[in-house]
Amino acid sequence: MNLTLSIIYLISTVTFTFGLKFLGHPETAKKGNLISGIGMVLAIIGTLVFHDIENVPTINYILIGAALLVGTILGWIMAMKVAMTKMPELVSLFNGFGGGSALLIGIVEFGNNVGVEESEKVSAAILATILSAIVIGSITFTGSLVAWAKLDGSMKDLRLPKYNLINNILFVALIAFSAYIVMMDTDSMVLVYTLLIVSLIYGYLFVAPIGGADMPVVISLLNSLTGIAAAITGILYGNMVMIVGGILVGSAGFILTFVMCTAMNRSLGSVIFGAFGGGSDALAGPTGKVAGTIKKTTASDAAVMMNYANKVVIVPGYGLAVAQAQHVIHELEELLTKKGVDVSYAIHPVAGRMPGHMNVLLAESNVDYGKLIEMDDINPQFTNTDVVLVVGANDVVNPAAHNDPSSPIYGMPILDVENAKHIIVNKRSMNAGYAGIENELFFNQKTSMLFGDAKEALTKLVAELKNM
Repeated sequence: MNLTLSIIYLISTVTFTFGLKFLGHPETAKKGNLISGIGMVLAIIGTLVFHDIENVPTINYILIGAALLVGTILGWIMAMKVAMTKMPELVSLFNGFGGGSALLIGIVEFGNNVGVEESEKVSAAILATILSAIVIGSITFTGSLVAWAKLDGSMKDLRLPKYNLINNILFVALIAFSAYIVMMDTDSMVLVYTLLIVSLIYGYLFVAPIGGADMPVVISLLNSLTGIAAAITGILYGNMVMIVGGILVGSAGFILTFVMCTAMNRSLGSVIFGAFGGGSDALAGPTGKVAGTIKKTTASDAAVMMNYANKVVIVPGYGLAVAQAQHVIHELEELLTKKGVDVSYAIHPVAGRMPGHMNVLLAESNVDYGKLIEMDDINPQFTNTDVVLVVGANDVVNPAAHNDPSSPIYGMPILDVENAKHIIVNKRSMNAGYAGIENELFFNQKTSMLFGDAKEALTKLVAELKNM
């Protein structure tokens, strides 16, 4: 590698590091994306221009250029057209593409080792790295596609008998089979394609049984695996910028995964092997009876309650994203603030369908980041809150996490909205949330249900407040 390319890779590595740092805050996230993107463009151009490659046919550069052009156009179109509610699905697809790239590189590199002289064959360490790229890339590829399908609603949870045993057997078989190929120093493409197929199947079975409420954790984990796959391919090519970039993505993904698990009071093992998120038809307490009746309200009554409040806390959820109501809720917040009401937003770490979903959604409507308060900081404030407005959130405000040991979300940290003086919940219907269980909060005597599409209901609420 020449000096110029080394300097370019160093600059790219620095931009990745600073970009990741800026991504940690919504106000600097756009800058972080831009800086990281510039670093990646530098790395690609530097590799194409300055990498020491001999006797490369011109047609190869033409194909690479065409692939870059097509990929750039498709990526731009997908990113520009994707709705905020579909962002988790897009992230899952991108994870899958990264894993697919790694498995294809592994297959190609193994193929380059087939039929060569014994003295020219790769070492056992490199062969193990190639197989790791195939296995991890395959698991990430099919796992991410399954996650996309589940988030999209086109696939339900897979309920296989003894699925834990099946998954564990497949996992052990993958490790043993990979070790066998390395120890036998074989160049059989049949064995490698067999390993590929089994890895793809395991990737499917790895994610298919996992319930909807755990999908934010799964997305983080798959993102981490994509980073690991990228680092492995970097090792194969001796490309430092791929190694560093992959390590950054992999480590950040793992950290985020454990943060999500902590937010849900669950271990990573229970997420992967627990099939969390089973459904139930009705909320049942210890006696097996429905907890109570609901109380409906109107936009007019809700407006009166909020107009005379001193402190209002808004709890955004996935329903807000589905209705694309982030702009009208910001208008509601500004209107209340002008009336002298103290307004803030309560943000649960796993609200929505992916980590940080609500932060990104509200940032899109220019909500002041200082008004977004994390769960641990907002929970003590609920006792002094006059009105809590829950918009499209469900499981993250369900008191069953505190009071019902039989509930699948028992022990999960939630927003303690039940401690507020008055609670208004906006939902389309009484359908259960993503975890598949009913919400005790809806039957609380302090709760009023404002049914309807979030955007429509909030628009009526804003109109009522303007007339006061």
